[in-house]
Amino acid sequence: MVKAKVNCAGDSDPGRVRRNNEDAWHMDPERGIFLVVDGIGGQAAGEKAAEIAVTRVRTRLERMTGTPEQRLREAIAMANNEIAAAAKENPEWEGMACVLTAAVLDNGSAVIGHVGDSRLYQLRRGAIRKVTHDHSPVGEREDSQELTEAEAMRHPRRNEVFRDVGSAEHQPDDPDFIEIQRIPFDSDSALLLCSDGLSDQVTSADIRGAVERNAGNPKAAVKELIAAANRAGGKDNVTVLIVEGEQYTPPAAVQAVVPVEKRSENSHTLWIAIACLVAGFLIAAAAAWFTREMWMPHAPAAPSARTLTVGSGAQYTAIAPAIAAAQAGDTVDVLIGEYREQLTLKTGVNLRSHVPREAVLRAAPLGGGPAIYGEGVQNVRISGFLIQGDEKLPLSAGIVVKDSDVELNDVEVAGTGVGIEIHGGHNVSLLGNAMHDCVREGLLIVGATTPWVSHNSFQRNAGASLAAREGAKPSLVGNVFDKTPELPAEISMELFKTKNFLLEPKPRVPAANRIPHLGPEGRKQ
Repeated sequence: MVKAKVNCAGDSDPGRVRRNNEDAWHMDPERGIFLVVDGIGGQAAGEKAAEIAVTRVRTRLERMTGTPEQRLREAIAMANNEIAAAAKENPEWEGMACVLTAAVLDNGSAVIGHVGDSRLYQLRRGAIRKVTHDHSPVGEREDSQELTEAEAMRHPRRNEVFRDVGSAEHQPDDPDFIEIQRIPFDSDSALLLCSDGLSDQVTSADIRGAVERNAGNPKAAVKELIAAANRAGGKDNVTVLIVEGEQYTPPAAVQAVVPVEKRSENSHTLWIAIACLVAGFLIAAAAAWFTREMWMPHAPAAPSARTLTVGSGAQYTAIAPAIAAAQAGDTVDVLIGEYREQLTLKTGVNLRSHVPREAVLRAAPLGGGPAIYGEGVQNVRISGFLIQGDEKLPLSAGIVVKDSDVELNDVEVAGTGVGIEIHGGHNVSLLGNAMHDCVREGLLIVGATTPWVSHNSFQRNAGASLAAREGAKPSLVGNVFDKTPELPAEISMELFKTKNFLLEPKPRVPAANRIPHLGPEGRKQ
């Protein structure tokens, strides 16, 4: 191994919400080893998992036997199995695990070992690139450009992961466990490793700006980025580690250059001719526009889309009157609060919770039906609501739509009869919703319809996680199930498993064929 000359710095901060810090990090520029770990499990368990991971990964990487790829696989597997064993021996650590990203510099390259949703970025020549992939439902959607970076950062399920270190035993070469990459590491580039406490709060463009402003002083860049994450809310522990090549500098500013050499007479003539042509064109265009405006009949202007706000002290105090007053293209934006009313959808009118999961829908006083109902409506998007059923005021379903074209996005349904019911419709999609603890099915799809069901979570529903009946043929991608869904004959179980995640498939399959493990309830705590 040829050592690279680097300038590096790192630091970690608990943030503004959590009292303890479950992140950990390590850097060894002499050996070219860099590591960021984010503990899972809450209280002391997450910290313990991170501590074990740093110790075991560091110990194996410092032993220079095998290729960097082999060392990383063995190091992460050793950490994984020790965390799993410690959790079994100590009931108070049950469920602990971690995610991590490690980089080893090797003769002009950086070899990366990665599990979970911590990240490694590469910066070079004014650009930043996310090298690692987030092993999470939201991360997959962002990597596939189904979600923008901003949408992923705001997503209520952004903390869920389906790969971790420590929740189940693994071997170094197990499939769907450790992501290994080798990328060039030139002397004019930089690497940034971080926990999601940074990437959930600060955009990649702002990360690039902070590193470039402090080029040559990575300690100052780390300090600035941690401060930026805390200003944005500091909702999680934040850890940042920056590794600069010895020639890393900010990109040269683009400057307007005014030539001072003497122009030839021909050059002057050419520019005068061009100016005359442009002026003539502009005069002709202006005349044509004036003639059209004077003599052509004008179509009435389309009404602009509005946002109707619902909540305490807002324009509307209940949601149903706002829907009644809305027109196609409008959005009903619901502020934090609990709303006991049954909503009927209206074509072209979107419903959204202003803060995801903070607008809570419960059964109306004379309820019993679904919280949201729509029949024959088009171009409707529902996003961000928490629909909560209970024994005293039950809900037959969270959402029921019939022969409608709707998109359900980031909705959580809990404790209802059926979570979501879809009957017919030609353009129905469910993206990033959660259906759990329902009395019957989590999602029931009936009739000749082919909804797009992507990156949803189905857990602890008494009936089938998902049931597709009477000709329904859903497209299922990236969903998480805690029990086998009731699929139509056209969808084989093997095809289903290649695109989705089944937590505890029955019957059990051999360990070598199991899908990636999802930590306790799939959520980092």
